[in-house]
Amino acid sequence: MKRRFTFLFLMLCGLASAQNMTDVLRYGTEGTQGTARFQSMGGAFGALGGDFSALNINPAGSAVFNNSLMTLSGSFYGNDNEALYFGSLGTANRNEVDINQIGGAFVFNNTNPNSDWKKFTLAFNYDMVQNFDNEIFAGGNSNQGVDNYFLNFAQGTPFGSLLLQDGEFIEDAYLDIGARQGFGNQQAFLGYYGGIIDPVDFDDDNNTAYVSNATYNSVNQEYSRTTSGFNSKFTVNAASQYQDRLYLGASLNFHTVLYDRYDEFTENGYDATSAIQRTTFDNLLRTEGSAFSFNLGAIAKLNEAVRVGASYQSPTWYRLTDDLSQRIDSDLADEDIGFIDFNIINLFEAYTIKIPSKVNGSLAVVFGKNGLLSLDYGYQDFSQAELRPTSDGSFQTVNGQIANELGAVSTFRLGGEYRIEQVSLRGGYRYEQSPYANGTTIGDLTGVSAGLGYNFGGSRLDLAFVRTEQDRNEQFFDTGLTTPALVNARNTNVTLSYTINF
Repeated sequence: MKRRFTFLFLMLCGLASAQNMTDVLRYGTEGTQGTARFQSMGGAFGALGGDFSALNINPAGSAVFNNSLMTLSGSFYGNDNEALYFGSLGTANRNEVDINQIGGAFVFNNTNPNSDWKKFTLAFNYDMVQNFDNEIFAGGNSNQGVDNYFLNFAQGTPFGSLLLQDGEFIEDAYLDIGARQGFGNQQAFLGYYGGIIDPVDFDDDNNTAYVSNATYNSVNQEYSRTTSGFNSKFTVNAASQYQDRLYLGASLNFHTVLYDRYDEFTENGYDATSAIQRTTFDNLLRTEGSAFSFNLGAIAKLNEAVRVGASYQSPTWYRLTDDLSQRIDSDLADEDIGFIDFNIINLFEAYTIKIPSKVNGSLAVVFGKNGLLSLDYGYQDFSQAELRPTSDGSFQTVNGQIANELGAVSTFRLGGEYRIEQVSLRGGYRYEQSPYANGTTIGDLTGVSAGLGYNFGGSRLDLAFVRTEQDRNEQFFDTGLTTPALVNARNTNVTLSYTINF
C-alpha cells in the first residue's frame, strides 16, 4: 500500500521535464513505410495517387481509384547498426515481422451525365509510419566516467535534501525527491546512494559540493540501447474527380504512439586504488500518446502524359506522457539500493510536441500502359518545432535549441514503373536532408528500392525491397558523458502487399 500511495502522489505532483530535441525528431520523421508498390517506387506518388500509402503524400490520390478495393501489407524489418565509440566498433542487429498497412476505399461514380464531378471516394488507411524496433551496442575505453553525470546534477544541491528521513524507505525517498525537488536532485540522490559520489562534508546538511568515489584516467564502458514500439497513422480520406483533369482530396490523420527505450550501461577498469571497481546504471523509458493532423491536396492532368500534384500537411500535434524507471549498483552502493528497480516508476506530466507543417510538389509522366516516371519534392522546417507548455522553463530552453540547431529539410523521391503485360517492374530512390543545421549530428538519409508486381485481374500481388542508410551521432547521456558514438544505421525492409478489387 505504501508504494501505491507514493506512486499516486508522484503522479499528482509531476516531475521536472527531461524531453529534448531527440523527441521532436523521433516523432517528426516518418519512414517510407506502407504498401509494397509505394515503397518500391521510393514513395514518389504525389502526382500519381491510386495507392493507399500515397494518401500520406497527397490525399487527392484516392480519387484516382477506378473501383472499390482493399490492400493489406506485411513487412520484414532488418536493422544493422555499427557504432564507433572511442575507437572501438560495436555492432548490433534486430529483425522483426509485422502487419504494417491495411486500407480500403469505396468509389462512388456519379450517374448524372450533366455533372462535372465524375466520382467521389471515401477511403481509410492504417500505416505504420515509423517502426521503433532497433538496437545499438557501443563499447570503448573512455576518459569520461559515469560519475560526471551524477556530479553535474549534484553540485549546488544541499546534502540534507538528499538524505533519507527516519523510517523512510529508499524507494519512497527516490520518488518523493523526484516529485518535490525535480529530476536533477533525484539523479543526485541516485548517485549518492549508488555509491558513485559523496559530499565534501558529511556533517553539513548545507554542503553543496560533491566528489567522485571513482579514480581513473580511463574506464571501460559498454552501452546498449534497445528500442521498440511504433508510430502509427490512421487516415480518414475523402476525394473527388472534377471533369477529366482535376482530383481534389482531404484527409484527417490520427496517430498512436508507443515507444520503449531500455538503456543498459556498465563501467569498469578503474584504477586499482579506486574505491569503486564496477558500476551499472540502467534506464527504462516508456512514452505513450496520440496526435492529429490534416492534409489537403490536388492532382492535375496537364495532358494524357503529364500530371502535377501539390499538397499541404498541417502541423502535427502530439500529446504524450512519459514514465521512467531506473536502477543502479556499485561496490559502494547502499545495501537497500536494489529496491529502486523497474517496478518503481516516475510519472512525468503530459506534454505536447508540435511538428511543423509540410508541403509537397510532384511531377509524373505516364507512358500509356507501358509505365511511368515520378518525382516528388517535400519541404519541412524543423526549426519551427515546439515543445509545450512554453511556460515550462526547461521547454523554453529546448525550444531555443530547436530554433538554433535544427533547420529546413528537403526530401527528394524518384520512382519508376515498367509494365510487361501482367508484370510490373519498379525502382526508386530517396534522399532526405539532415534536420540539423550542421548536417552532422544526424547525416543525410539515402535509400534505394526495387520491386515487382503481378496483376491477376481481380487482384494484385506486390513485393518491395528497400535499403536506407544514415549516419548519426548517438549521445547516451544528456550531461557528463557527452561524447557520442558515431552510428552507421542500415535498414532493410521487405514488404509484401495483396490488393483485391471489388
